[in-house]
Amino acid sequence: MPELPEVETIIQRLKHGNQDQPPVPGNIIQSVLVTWDRSIAEPDPRSFQRILVGKQIMDACRRGKYLHFPLDRGHLIAHLRMSGDMRMEKSISSDGAHLPPAEHDRVILNFTTSYRMAFNNIRKFGRMWYVEDAQSVFLGLGIEPLSDQFTAQGLFEILHTHNRQIKPLLMDQKLIAGMGNIYTDETLFRARLHPLRKSDSLSLQETEDLYHAIREVLNEGIRQFGASLDWVYRGGQFQNTFKVYQREGESCFECGTAVEKIIVGQRSSHFCPNCQKRQ
Repeated sequence: MPELPEVETIIQRLKHGNQDQPPVPGNIIQSVLVTWDRSIAEPDPRSFQRILVGKQIMDACRRGKYLHFPLDRGHLIAHLRMSGDMRMEKSISSDGAHLPPAEHDRVILNFTTSYRMAFNNIRKFGRMWYVEDAQSVFLGLGIEPLSDQFTAQGLFEILHTHNRQIKPLLMDQKLIAGMGNIYTDETLFRARLHPLRKSDSLSLQETEDLYHAIREVLNEGIRQFGASLDWVYRGGQFQNTFKVYQREGESCFECGTAVEKIIVGQRSSHFCPNCQKRQ
């Protein structure tokens, strides 16, 4: 957490704003506060604070699980890791007082308006970058699974170029960018594939089913604003439609068999042993 749908939900909120907060694009950075130096991956924290002053945020977009803010010169990039969030909020109260940062705010960008963007990171694993070339951070990321470039044939080639268990392969960010534990479990259930199936054993028809399952599950996650599972990311509803994830011991909605949990690639994997037979 957060995975592609949660990151997409956050970036759309920042990009378009809402009734309580304006969009982030168009704002000019007046000052930067770093309260946890290790939140800054590049450059060093002091240079990060200095370089960003005066920069204008031109857009807000997503690449895999990264939040990407193209600037009028250079790029601001963030990765939320296990417990991060990014929010736009008022920095000055109605009486003109400066509002204190929230607990666990690690980086704050104060704008020339009365708003700021805060990077909140409870477990301190999240990171931010300022770079001249975004590809220096994104280099090595795999294809976007919701892009036009992602096709069933392309997925078939990925699967058959490797001889790996399908669950870890789908979560490999160097191959497909954005998939995580939740959406991979739900995808494999929808495609009726066991998480331990070898990638190069899938037929073309099974690959097409997997391709459609990936896109359907991710799009459904986005429509429901992601999944709310802990104190970090709230507001999503996708957890209410889980078919297997975190349902160990509960009955499969399709066949009534008890959902099982195993460890695959050091991650918990939930599946229905009847609907997702290992071949």
